[in-house]
This record gives sequence, C-alpha cells and structure tokens, in this order.
Amino acid sequence: MAEQNTEAKLKNLLKQEKIQLWNPPYTEQDQQPGQQHMQELAERYAPLVCLPVSEVGGALESIRAQAVKRGKGNQTFRETNVATLELLLPRDAKKDPKVKTYLETRLDMSVQQVVDRIAEEHGLRNIKLILNGRTLSAERRLDEQGVKNHSKMMVLKVSDAELKQQLTEEEEEKRNQEESIQRTQKGFQILSERDGSEDPDTTPFLEIADQKGNPLKIPHKEKKALILAMGFHEKGRALMKRKQYDNALCHLLQADQQFSKCGSALLSSVDNYAVLQLDIVWCYWALEALSCLDDGRSRLQRAEDCFLRCYGVQQERLLMIKGNTGREEVLFLRLYLLQSLLSYIEGNDSQARLLLSKVESLYARLSPDSEKMAQLMALGFTEREARLGLRACGGDLQEAAIHISTGRQEREELKQRERQKRRTRMEAISTLAELGFSRSDAARALHHADGNVDRAYAILLDSSHAAQATNNNTEGGVSPEKVEQLLYLGFERDSAEAALRLTGGDVQSATQLLLDNQGVLSPELLSPPSTSSSSSSPSSEEPSTSSSSPEDSELVNEVLEDIAHHEEDYLDLTLEEENELIAAMKAYLCREPTQTV
Repeated sequence: MAEQNTEAKLKNLLKQEKIQLWNPPYTEQDQQPGQQHMQELAERYAPLVCLPVSEVGGALESIRAQAVKRGKGNQTFRETNVATLELLLPRDAKKDPKVKTYLETRLDMSVQQVVDRIAEEHGLRNIKLILNGRTLSAERRLDEQGVKNHSKMMVLKVSDAELKQQLTEEEEEKRNQEESIQRTQKGFQILSERDGSEDPDTTPFLEIADQKGNPLKIPHKEKKALILAMGFHEKGRALMKRKQYDNALCHLLQADQQFSKCGSALLSSVDNYAVLQLDIVWCYWALEALSCLDDGRSRLQRAEDCFLRCYGVQQERLLMIKGNTGREEVLFLRLYLLQSLLSYIEGNDSQARLLLSKVESLYARLSPDSEKMAQLMALGFTEREARLGLRACGGDLQEAAIHISTGRQEREELKQRERQKRRTRMEAISTLAELGFSRSDAARALHHADGNVDRAYAILLDSSHAAQATNNNTEGGVSPEKVEQLLYLGFERDSAEAALRLTGGDVQSATQLLLDNQGVLSPELLSPPSTSSSSSSPSSEEPSTSSSSPEDSELVNEVLEDIAHHEEDYLDLTLEEENELIAAMKAYLCREPTQTV
C-alpha cells in the first residue's frame, strides 16, 4: 500500500511538470531507462516526498515501465486488435505481490474462454471475473460487457467446499458459487411471493418493516426486488463473518443489482443500501483489491449520501426515531476508515490523516469497556446487548442496563402484537374461506382492505361479480372502450384489464386502484380471480399460492438460516478488524521523513 501512495504522489508531481517518462530522455529508443535523467529526477523529487533517493528512483522506474508497457499495448491494440488487460489475482495466486499481472486477448472472445485461460495459466479452479463491481457473464463477449484495452479485472476464486460429490462434470462447471447464488435467489423469490395466507409457524413469509417494526406498504414489484436484495445482502454478510470474502462479494454484488431495481425514493428512506456499499468496499480491502479504486470511491460516496438522507445531516432524524445515535456511529467509523484508506492510496496524506483522526475519535468512544461489558453480562444480558447498550448510552453502565431492559420489553411487546395480528389475520382468512373463497384470494382482499373483513368481503364479491360478467361476455373480455380509456391514461393493458375486472368495470375505481399501486398490479391480480359457489366445501378450494413443495421448504429454510435474528446485528461490530486497519494506517502515515542526502 505504501508503494501505491508513493507512486500517486510522484504521478501528481510529474503531471504538474508535464513530464512524460515514456519519452526521451527518460526512455531511450530500446525502451530502456535513461539512467542519468532518471537519477536526476529521483534526486530532485526525493526531498519533496521525504523519501530516500533509492526508493523514489524505484517508484519512478515502476511508473515509467508501466507507461511504456501501456504504450506498447496501445500500439498492439491498434495494429492487431489484441487488448492488454490487468488481472487482480487472488492473494495466494500471486507469485510476487509487487509485480502486476497482465493478459493479452482479443475483446471479441467470450468471458468463459478467458476464464479457462486464466485458470490454466495461474493454476486456478472455479473463478469468475469482476469489472467495476459487476460480475461478467461467462456466455457473453468481453467487449459486450464494457471490457476495453487496459481494463482492470478482478479474479475471484469460488470455494468448492460445498460442491456435492454426485454432481456431474457439466454441473460442476456451474461453480459452487453460482449454485449458492441461484439457491439464495430461489429461496427469497419463494418468500417474496408468499402472501401470509397460511400459518406462518409452518409456512414462513417475510414482511419489510421500518425502524420501529411497523410493516411498510411497498408496490409488489419493488417489494420483490427489495426482498431479493436484502436476502443476498444477508447471505453476503453471513459469509463475511466466516471470512469467505470471495463468495461474500459475489452475493453482495447480486444484492446491489437487485437494489438498482428499486425506486430512488425507497433507497433514500432506508440505510440498507448504504450499508451494502460499505460491505462491498470492505470486501475489496479484505481481498487486497484496492486497484478497484474508482468503484470503491463512488460506492463510499453513495453510502455517505444515503446515510445523510436517512439519518439527517446532524443525525437528527435518527435521534428522533431511536432516541440515540451511538449504535449507528460504527457505520460512520467504517466509512471514514475506508475513505482514509482510499485517500492514502491516492497520495492525499493530509486528507487521509484528517479522516483517520475522526476514526480514532469514534473508536475511542465506541470501543467496549471490558469491565463494564462483564458487569452487564453478569446481569444476564448477552454480549451483543451489552456492546450495543453501552454504545447507545455513551458508556454509562446504569443507563445501558435500563436501555437494554427497555429494549427487551419493547421487542417482546412487538412480538406479541405481531402474533395477535397474525392470529387475527388467519381467523379472518378462515372466515372468508368458509364463505367459499380461496385462501389466496382472501389474503389479497384483506391486504387491499387493510385487514377489514367486511371490506375484504365486499372486494371479493365485486371481483366475483366482475368475473361472472366477464364469463358471460361472448368475447370473454372487459369492455374494449373502457380498456382504451385506461390505456390513454398511460397504464399497461394487462394491468388495465385486471383493474377493470377487480372493480366490476368501473373506470373511475379501476383508475384509483392503479394509481394506488403505481400502475403495477401484483402477478396474482393480473390473473382473473378464482370463483366458487357459496355451497363449495373447504375441501374443494383451490391450492393456495403459499403452499410449497418439500424442495421449496428446504430452500426457504436454507436462506432463513442466514437472516440475522437480531434487528441490529449489522451494527454489532466488534471493531477488531477496524483496529487492525487503523494500526496499519497509522504506521503508513507516521513514517518518519527519511534523510535524502
């Protein structure tokens, strides 16, 4: 890291003086360095960066050699269309950490061909390529995915520890990581489709709540993407705790992709997106992939902007919601620490020191007092409760004990309310089901009626009448004129027809229904509602969308294992890793100026 800092400083000096090391007199015709001029330059720059001449000379030669290689690469690309790519290999695959690894290839090659070549040349197995924080698709060409001459690609190893022995060779090629991502996605897709019409004790479903535990009303399309995003994030965080940073990064990037499908209004109201950006850059650091500097810098900026929107400039919004800001300060500690790291790599030592001073101040305040921790744990509180409680109360032992006890009581009351709400909901669904409606239709109607059984019954009756009218229509559809009216207002045909069915053909009610759902109705509403006569017995009821096969149950249980049971698990940082990075940063920044004479 010190080498990158030195090179960044020297590059700034070279830019200021408009010196081009790849041209004479610094590079001779045979591409070798002009020794005398390089030595004079090193002697002139050494006092400016407070480093010995020999070290500055080595750094200048490294910059010159890179520039010459880049120039050769440009010429080769112009003449032969063969690009030069820089590979950021895993740590254990590097023969010499200081030597950069390059790959020459045409850009019309598929990623899979390049992956196979890298795997063979460097003795790697099960890898994938990352460019600017995006996983490259194996089937598509390099140039189709934004790879250019001199692009830097990160090579991630995929752990094969969980590969099943019975996999065929063809299945094995899919990589364990891809299987893990697919299973995670499938599991959370199942959960996102469940409507809560079945007993949650036997058929779990997910609700998205605010910081007080109150369920949020989110359009179906955004809710599905948000559940997938948060699911991938939880899986990635679980892998980070196990130090499996390669696999974790792949899951975190999938979460980032799903978050991009959510509206900006939603992303600005929750801190999940900001925490995800921090976790991705933390993985970059853990994997020593600090060459992903541009992507890391932009992600940290997005995280900071999101924190400011969610918490307030002075964290006043957070203070109003939670009553304190101590627990969330660990997020700012990690943010400033990573920003300090990137500033140092860019050669901006003064900015790095300024940010590091903020980090040290936060660390001193947030580091748990072992004696106070022990006293709280002796009272029966868990280690997590003790740590978070002390941070929330600024280290005050008595206040922390009261805070933890109050939090326990509030969580228990919330659980009781949730149980009662679910019990009431199940009773309401059963009541409507006894009247001949399917449980899934009853659950949807209750959702639109905000839990009011009478209103839900009216909605179901209107839907039933609309469906019967549709069935009696010889053309088998709603009025084309009414559909055209809704299309003229900018709604999609499927949604317009579904809204008209649900409102008995009333254009005004259908318009309001579409506006309430932001013009996108759930997949269940897009299909005509099931109808059954009042004499139908419960046994003749159609299967609920919530029913699941044994395979689905296995997937759901698998992904639920990685969901943290404590709502503030993401704030429970021990700060051990942060302390290691702080020590490393202090060592780099506190290097004594060296005599250059």
